[in-house]
Amino acid sequence: MSAPLLKVGAVLSTMIMVTNWMSQTLPGLVGLDPHIARPGTSEKIISQVSYPGEDEGWQVYGSVQGKCVCSIMTPAHGVCGGDPRHARLQLISDQLLNVSQHMEILSQRTTQDLEQLRDSEMLLETLERRLNTAHEELHSLSSKSLQELRGSVSQCRPLRVLVGRLRADVGQLEALKEEMQKLNESLSVLQEHFTLHHYQQLQQREFILQRHLHSCSSQLGCGQLTGISAPLTIRSSGSRFGSWMMDSLIDSIDNRVWVMDGYFKGRRLVEYQSLGDFATGQNFIVHHLPHLWAGTGHVVYNGSLYYNKHHSNVLVRYDLASGGVLQQRPLAQAGFNNTFPYSWGGSSDIDLMADETGLWAVYSSIGCGGNMLLSQLHPDSLEVLRSWDTGFPKRSAGEAFLICGSLYVTNSHLAGAKVHFTFHTASASYEYTDIAFHNQYSHISMLDYNPRVRALYTWNNGHQVLYDITLLHFIRTRRADSTV
Repeated sequence: MSAPLLKVGAVLSTMIMVTNWMSQTLPGLVGLDPHIARPGTSEKIISQVSYPGEDEGWQVYGSVQGKCVCSIMTPAHGVCGGDPRHARLQLISDQLLNVSQHMEILSQRTTQDLEQLRDSEMLLETLERRLNTAHEELHSLSSKSLQELRGSVSQCRPLRVLVGRLRADVGQLEALKEEMQKLNESLSVLQEHFTLHHYQQLQQREFILQRHLHSCSSQLGCGQLTGISAPLTIRSSGSRFGSWMMDSLIDSIDNRVWVMDGYFKGRRLVEYQSLGDFATGQNFIVHHLPHLWAGTGHVVYNGSLYYNKHHSNVLVRYDLASGGVLQQRPLAQAGFNNTFPYSWGGSSDIDLMADETGLWAVYSSIGCGGNMLLSQLHPDSLEVLRSWDTGFPKRSAGEAFLICGSLYVTNSHLAGAKVHFTFHTASASYEYTDIAFHNQYSHISMLDYNPRVRALYTWNNGHQVLYDITLLHFIRTRRADSTV
């Protein structure tokens, strides 16, 4: 009896080891990293990877609800089908499925056989005791005793079938172990190729895609805001007020994210290497600015951080590469220290922003009666190039952002806010609008447009949120003269 039970134990032990190997090794081989999302958070990271060939391209959507803003040739479905790596990986996947199915059958059958062996254990002990008694007291055997002994032996005959099946299962398990070893070696080879060579290929493809996207965006030109998408929460961090941003220059390839938490006497600037790093709170550097800031109206443009110096109307241009101040200049007549803030306060008197046409400042002064002033600034000298009086009271505005030279103003920073007012610098005219958006966390302290990615960045009650936008483009075409 001991030999079959030992074989059953060997079967179960080996199956457990193989299952553990599959659970620990396969996720890493197919690209699943359990350490990406932190436990206890609502962060969600979604990635999609393709390997375009010479005859393949890409497609990029820059607006919501399927409205195409920028499109490039897209790869067909199943584009990886012609790749020998894909075929090899598919073959390995099929083999793993077959192995898993065989192991599941073996597991179920071994469990049943083990239960049958346990039920037969008492019968075997009784038979062994009777055989010992018969061997020691041959003279005491009777016809009745022999008949009972024959009955006990008959009841044990099915165990021959069970032992034979266990031997066959052990043989199949040995074959499965050899197959799993081969698959392990094949996957290890594929893993080395994918983590070295193809990672470099992906980086090159990403660079080409960014170039195409920037080129396509510049060809689209400017448009009028017609819709704002549902919010996408990138991260929940920091205090109730703050700002986060990426370089707003359209031609920039800098993917770093910059964070300035708080609105009053702040000096700490946090740099993340990518949006993915910011989403997970990893891979960051802390800088300390030479001057304290006021408000949340900061902007990164062409490698420089522009912000309002605390307790003044002085604008500061800080070089992100060297860590030094390149320029300081007062914004003439601009109110500061909560003289003309947005409706939420927070020293938001001066709001710096950038769009497709350059660097801008939104502010107010006593001379204009508290109306919102919009000035275009020289990015190097910070001199005012030209200004407009929008006629809209700044204290009545929740927040504001600029797209293609048009200033869009919200009527509140709280729940139910919408884009209520638009001022067009091209015609020096304004209009009242009704563009709703979902203020998910009910208190916006920063709302900026990034022309490079054509999205709105917001800091909403300790949450960093993105909004996609829909722009209406007017395309003028020239009709060719026809001849009869």
